[in-house]
Amino acid sequence: MVKSPTTESGGRGGGRVRVPKTAELVAARIRRQIIRGEVEEGDALLPEAELMAEFGVSRPTLREAFRILESESLISVTRGSRGGARVHPPDIRVAARYAGLYLQYAGVTLEDVQDARIVIEPPAARRLAERKDAKAIARLRALTEEEATVLEDAHAFAELSTRFHELVMELAGNQTMAMVVGMLHDIVETHAESSMARNLNVAATRRAVRSHEKLVGLIEAGDADGAEAHWRRHVQKAAQATLDAAGAKAVVDLFD
Repeated sequence: MVKSPTTESGGRGGGRVRVPKTAELVAARIRRQIIRGEVEEGDALLPEAELMAEFGVSRPTLREAFRILESESLISVTRGSRGGARVHPPDIRVAARYAGLYLQYAGVTLEDVQDARIVIEPPAARRLAERKDAKAIARLRALTEEEATVLEDAHAFAELSTRFHELVMELAGNQTMAMVVGMLHDIVETHAESSMARNLNVAATRRAVRSHEKLVGLIEAGDADGAEAHWRRHVQKAAQATLDAAGAKAVVDLFD
């Protein structure tokens, strides 16, 4: 049974400490199970009646816990006789959304976000070229081939192009940096897709794919200097294209 104190107590200096609600404690228990892999993607949680008995809580409390987890995109709930709660893994886009909201609230400009990309991404291309990992090269090449099939679809191309940049970071091996870049790219993709939808330039998307293909070739050749220099130029050009469309001093805006 999940127990939760019902009062607030004073800490050192007489401060008041907020006591978590029972629903928050239940959500924390289920969240822990998901993060630790004790329940896997797509798994259904136990029926409500069993969870209520397991945690010793009422149906309204359990459903409040579900709403917390749904807001974090860790579960989805369907109602009805065949309904229930199903598990989803943590999604980088949820983190990116919250990060983007904070940056927008703080008045951060797109130029600021793009500057961060230019600092972070090129060294990842160098690391990939130094490793010359065949599986990594194959995954990058497969993605460029997929990009080439959607040159006239602004939404699909923006999504795949963003994924290519994220994959470069992911395959470079530093998961923390990959997460940061994933968050930045999700913010950038929102603006890039919007500008592409207004003025789709197939010649430009084709050049972007060729640039991605060139990077894969440099990685495969083990040209670390060339890969880093090429990717720096590419990121700079891509960043400038977005800034030209939206305005260098435009504030991050996720509500366009």
